[in-house]
Amino acid sequence: MICETIEGRLETLDTSGKRVEYVEIPWDEAFKRIHRKITDAGREVGIRMGDFILTRGLYEGDVIYQDDNLVIAVHTPPCQVISIAVDASAAARMIPKVCYEVGNRHAPFFYGEEEGSFLTPYNEPMLVMLKKLPGVTAEKQMRKLDFANRISTGGHGHHHHHHGTGGAHGDA
Repeated sequence: MICETIEGRLETLDTSGKRVEYVEIPWDEAFKRIHRKITDAGREVGIRMGDFILTRGLYEGDVIYQDDNLVIAVHTPPCQVISIAVDASAAARMIPKVCYEVGNRHAPFFYGEEEGSFLTPYNEPMLVMLKKLPGVTAEKQMRKLDFANRISTGGHGHHHHHHGTGGAHGDA
């Protein structure tokens, strides 16, 4: 079976009377156009998305196939992340610094649940660097990355090098 479009979101579709199967797409594969996956029920699925997926990504709850009996949705498993918290007293100075340092390493970057908190996929040099920043707490955790909270895409193998356009814009 080939899936070529995002049909909608699991939470907004009527799935009553339909079988729902999941394909697991780790966050670091979310921006690839082509996947070969097996659903949790053992069904082989080919995913072939258009170029829109390079910037949008595939994430938890995306429905990639539906018919009268079956819905296939994406599941994004938890992964190792660095949970970053910036003390309120240091926020004005350190939030831009954290954004700069993470962005400078082309890592994907997400808002955390609390004000002044962020998530980025785990790697040891990043963790060591963040722990050295005053007023910043950084720790390794297993978490789900919610793409609705994404600040930047980081480097996902597509090269848009817009140098000089400072990374995190918006409501920081």
